Amino acid sequence: MAEKVTAGKTISAKIDAHHHLWRYSSAEYAWIDDRMQALRRDFLPADLEKELHAAGIAGAVTVQARQSLAETEWLLSLTGTSPFLRGVVGWAPIASERFPADLDRLRAHKKLKGLRHGIQDEPDPNFINRPDFNRGMSALKGSGLVYDILIFEKQLSAAIAFVDQHPNQIFVLDHMAKPRIREGAMQPWRNHVSELARRENVYCKLSGLVTEADWAAWSEGGLRVYVDMALAAFGPGRMMVGSDWPVCLLATTYGEWFKTVDRLILSLSATEKARILGGTATEVYRLHD
Repeated sequence: MAEKVTAGKTISAKIDAHHHLWRYSSAEYAWIDDRMQALRRDFLPADLEKELHAAGIAGAVTVQARQSLAETEWLLSLTGTSPFLRGVVGWAPIASERFPADLDRLRAHKKLKGLRHGIQDEPDPNFINRPDFNRGMSALKGSGLVYDILIFEKQLSAAIAFVDQHPNQIFVLDHMAKPRIREGAMQPWRNHVSELARRENVYCKLSGLVTEADWAAWSEGGLRVYVDMALAAFGPGRMMVGSDWPVCLLATTYGEWFKTVDRLILSLSATEKARILGGTATEVYRLHD
């Protein structure tokens, strides 16, 4: 039977379930291209804290932006002096034979809540189902750590096969699998997300959407059809909101993104909103531990 996160009482504290921090260098952040000048600077806890306070967000989950153990260790170190950083989704060499040893060392830090690998950037279209990667994933069993799935829409079929290999692992789908919002395309994203959502050990982040749309001309209505579809598939109890800050700054501000989310979920009940705005993230990532 798949491991499940048990829903408890309504949690009112708002949580940003997905943001990044970095000390910028062109060598280490080569993915930040010439269109992304706004991101070519440091983004540190003090910068985030201002945004959290202004938006009424109680805490945040910090997610890796580089495939580096050094970055994971740095992010974990920041949580010691920034209590609003409730947890870290880091990176570790899951496909490596040394992964179990790295995992044992990282798990000693209470604020490590999950791991992620940039599947979206792997040239091998079936990387996520490679034997070495799945051998490493098996080592997560019983660890209590979540695995965040970072993929493009075109990789959803492979992700479904991957999830089926690990029925006892809790997964979080980042950025709703990056639907092609800029093109207004719903298929095959709709069918694949609906199929993935049938696995009750998979949760979904309402995040990263404005940068999949036209940065300068996105609209709330253009996002709504995708959000409504994800809500229908996963239900509010398996969705959580994230800012994807500072990447979101390419298309919107931190505060405006959360105001947009508030409008997108306006028709939901107070309990359903509380799940999306903080309850789901708190339970899935065990932020109360």
